[in-house]
Amino acid sequence: MSWMLDLHATQPVAHTIGTLALVCVVGMVLGSLKFRGIGLGTSGVLFAGILAGHCGEAIDHQTLDFVKEFGLILFVFTIGLQLGPGFFAALRQQGVKMNLLAATIVILGAAGAPLAGWLVGFDAAAVLGIFSGASTNTPSLGAGTQTLGMLPGITPDRLTLPALAYAVTYPTAIVGIIGTLLLLKRVFRIDPVQEAANFAAKNRRQVEPLERRTLVVTNPNLDGVRLDAIPGQIETRVTISRVRRGGETHVATDATVIHRDDRIVVVGACAGLDQFQRVVGQRSDEDLVLTDSSITFRRVVVTDLNVLGKTVGELSLDERFGVAVTRVTRADIEMSAVPGLRLQFGDLVQIVGAAADLDKAAASLGNSVKELNETHFIPLFTGIVLGIALGTLPIAFPGLPQPIRLGLAGGPLIVALLLGRLGRIGRLVWHMPVNTNLAFREFGIALFFAAVGLGAGAKFFETVFSATGLQWLLAGVCVTVLPLVLVGIFARVVWKMNFMDLSGLLAGSMTDPPALAFASNIAGSDAPTVAYATVYPLTTLLRILSAQILAIVLFR
Repeated sequence: MSWMLDLHATQPVAHTIGTLALVCVVGMVLGSLKFRGIGLGTSGVLFAGILAGHCGEAIDHQTLDFVKEFGLILFVFTIGLQLGPGFFAALRQQGVKMNLLAATIVILGAAGAPLAGWLVGFDAAAVLGIFSGASTNTPSLGAGTQTLGMLPGITPDRLTLPALAYAVTYPTAIVGIIGTLLLLKRVFRIDPVQEAANFAAKNRRQVEPLERRTLVVTNPNLDGVRLDAIPGQIETRVTISRVRRGGETHVATDATVIHRDDRIVVVGACAGLDQFQRVVGQRSDEDLVLTDSSITFRRVVVTDLNVLGKTVGELSLDERFGVAVTRVTRADIEMSAVPGLRLQFGDLVQIVGAAADLDKAAASLGNSVKELNETHFIPLFTGIVLGIALGTLPIAFPGLPQPIRLGLAGGPLIVALLLGRLGRIGRLVWHMPVNTNLAFREFGIALFFAAVGLGAGAKFFETVFSATGLQWLLAGVCVTVLPLVLVGIFARVVWKMNFMDLSGLLAGSMTDPPALAFASNIAGSDAPTVAYATVYPLTTLLRILSAQILAIVLFR
């Protein structure tokens, strides 16, 4: 076994990678342990790394630095891709109010951490770790540490302080966030189950389900009129899929001419169908879909790159293949396939026609499940390159001695948010299957935590069990609890915010999944997830930028 004991000296890179892998295994086992439904999750890797760094041999720092930065990039980039489509929508309507409150919590924490450091006399490097640990926000730790490393005169010992302070304050921050939720619940005598019921009643999905209706053409003004000339289709957002004349049923195309007593199948929301019915004629109880006919329907997934970004009307599937597009399902929302609707990668399109024609139309749309579940690596690495370019770009601000760089946390995050929102540029599609996204994200944060823990482990225990460690812990509790309590009271008293929104907001402002799980458990509902997802993207971005600004301001 001597070769294994000497591995750190003979093959330092192999020793580092093996140690990282072992730390990830132990940390994930530790993170899977739960007390009353609450566990550390992937954060357990950080504490496993600290233990290994304290007990083990020295690690090759060049390899460790690479793994740390690469893991951070993977983590924030995949988060941005996932949140991008809903990020800008979250800033509208109710999201504006919630994000203002979440931003207030971030600003209060960013002001409170240096204030506590000034009062007690903390090293400015430790203040960065207290700010990140008190909000359980890993990307801000990475951004602050990286910015600190770019400043002149920072010694390696001081560069480990943010991770040490983060590790000390992180566990108590989880307890502090959950404790704040319990405090607000008790002070305002909140019944979470009743609040969840009220939330559900108020926020029931407003999107009307689509239905199918057969109409008889009795309006004499429509005799001999093409389908695309029937008034009211765009306003009522309905689509026509079939036309029956005599005993024969045909696929409805724009060029189809209708006559009195024809029967047509119309798809749309109830209100739109009622309005369109007044234009066409009267309703029939006959369901043409159930009649014996060669006309059938099929659901096809959009995966062909040449289709993306085109409208239903531009595709002209009726003229090219003799099929009608009736519905489009996107993100579990079913929409009527009006001509102006633009298709996106992964849309589920319902088409109507003869079997042979459906085969041709499906091929033109792609309909490749393999393509849908495939990760496109060229766009992925292109996005990472763009994120690094943006993250390393120096941005000068008046009054600051050093230009601000978004860093390897902020740059890839912003680029991923934008690319996730756009979905595609030319033939590059920024689509990543959910399972793949989650796997890359967990892999990246595990690597980051392991590298940070191994780097901070040598001095962790002597610090945490010292007077300085206790002071860090108390400061972290104040930075965690005070902003949450102040904003929570304001939101409940002034804005009368439901506890489902409030608990999700507070958990999201701290980017803390355990607090979200706790709020969902006591309410018996996943309703807090809505507010959590609404504020999470902006909160993460603000914490990253705040950590970098603190690093520059505190060391000016």
